Amino acid sequence: MTLQILWFILWGVLWIGYFVLDGFDLGTGMLYPFLAKTESERSSVRRSIGPVWDGNEVWLLTAGGATFAAFPAVYASMFSFLYTALLLVLFSLIIRGVSLEFRSKAPGTVWARMWDAGIFLGSALPALLFGVAFGNIFRGLPFDASGYHGSLLALLNPYGLITGLLFLDLFLVHGALWIAMRVEGEAGERALRTANRFWPGLVVVAAGFLALTPRLTGLEDNYEAAPYLAVVPLLAAASLVMIKVYAAKKRPGKAFLASALTIGLTVATGLIGLYPNMLPSRTDPAASLTIFNSSSTPLTLKIMTIVALIFVPVVIAYQAWVYRVFRKKIAPDDPSYDVY
Repeated sequence: MTLQILWFILWGVLWIGYFVLDGFDLGTGMLYPFLAKTESERSSVRRSIGPVWDGNEVWLLTAGGATFAAFPAVYASMFSFLYTALLLVLFSLIIRGVSLEFRSKAPGTVWARMWDAGIFLGSALPALLFGVAFGNIFRGLPFDASGYHGSLLALLNPYGLITGLLFLDLFLVHGALWIAMRVEGEAGERALRTANRFWPGLVVVAAGFLALTPRLTGLEDNYEAAPYLAVVPLLAAASLVMIKVYAAKKRPGKAFLASALTIGLTVATGLIGLYPNMLPSRTDPAASLTIFNSSSTPLTLKIMTIVALIFVPVVIAYQAWVYRVFRKKIAPDDPSYDVY
């Protein structure tokens, strides 16, 4: 295995880690204004993600940093071609973080509603735009040796939008199951019912995504060349079914794990089909950026590998400790970590 292949795998693992972890608090933020009916329920929902949401975003920073260091040409092109969309994601994540921190800092209905809207918008927009961005990458971006020939509106094509809706629905179900697993009382029960109601819509969107993918992308080529790889999307479909099985049995913890597997395997399915491309061009395939023509020098990749072997386990251990410390289920009137 070459260092380029190793770093493509690590790059994919970092994105999967981000979408699995930040996916549930993005989903929680989208559901928060509608699912929590009373002020105590709103507080409990905020507190369910309060100690972990910023740690989850470390995976996004690490994925971006890994792209910059391991595949600098991809990083430069991505932030050039998709600059406006990524800037919207950045501003949205800032708004969400500020809203979560400021929401409980002063009394008043106007104050509360303003930051509640910030939590919702700062969660919904990144969920949608990340899906749109990855959908367009899977489809191929309109660039050649002379530069990029697209626009922000051009990203909102049918395949980009259905991939955005897929991410949105995945995170909504994931967030609902997180609330059901972490919050006691009517809010948790309401969240579980919400996950059950959203699941059929997720299946419809996933089916649409699968139907359009062979027609509009080249992701199927790797699966045709190596049929054994089909086990990954098949496992994604099986875990999607298990979400409903466990949610119907009122076992939100296992349903949440099935949801995490569904998100991870869905992203893995796309990245396996993308390999060895990282930014394919649909205008001029020869201009596509691959892991081989866009990577850093072997020395840089070797140093990064050593750094990753040291620090990635530290990050994982720290996050595992945080989740263990805050594993207690939250009651609506529980004063624990009431800063949120």
